[in-house]
Amino acid sequence: MNDKNSIRQKVREVLNKIPKPLYEDYSYKIASRLYELDVWKQADVIGITISRPPEVDTYQLIRKAWELGKTVAVPKCHPNDKRMTFRTVTEFSQLESVYYGLLEPIVEVTTEVAKEEMDLIIVPGVAYTRNGFRIGFGGGYYDRYLSGYSGNTISLAFTEQLISDFPVGEYDLPVSKIITPKEVIEIV
Repeated sequence: MNDKNSIRQKVREVLNKIPKPLYEDYSYKIASRLYELDVWKQADVIGITISRPPEVDTYQLIRKAWELGKTVAVPKCHPNDKRMTFRTVTEFSQLESVYYGLLEPIVEVTTEVAKEEMDLIIVPGVAYTRNGFRIGFGGGYYDRYLSGYSGNTISLAFTEQLISDFPVGEYDLPVSKIITPKEVIEIV
């Protein structure tokens, strides 16, 4: 099981079996750990995706960021040229369902945020190694975007998403921290 597609499929199968009460509990514990980190406390502009189960819930993180007066930037994918931009979102009604049921910012009511303005990007993924590498959803959008990003990167993961190893490509970039319900993994 070392090719990325089979790992993706296997991890998703495991995640889909997490009962709703545990999913909520794990997401809450991950969020609580995130709120304790200086990188969260000091970030003014946060890039974050709108989660879909079985991903770690990001709605609570977005609400908390708004409560704290932080700017929330949500990714918008541009499939024609395989790039991604981030746009400010101040309420959930500024989102629309695009392809695969993903929620993205409505361009007409949101503003683009430059990469260098973002203090923290919460990087999604399906599977992670303890040294910060991730298997994403297969589009390569984050790897391309992060190649020129110098801010902080964190991934949120259920323990079931941590795997020992997988093939790392030349364009794969590690995140600087992974937060699970039980620990914060610092990547050296």
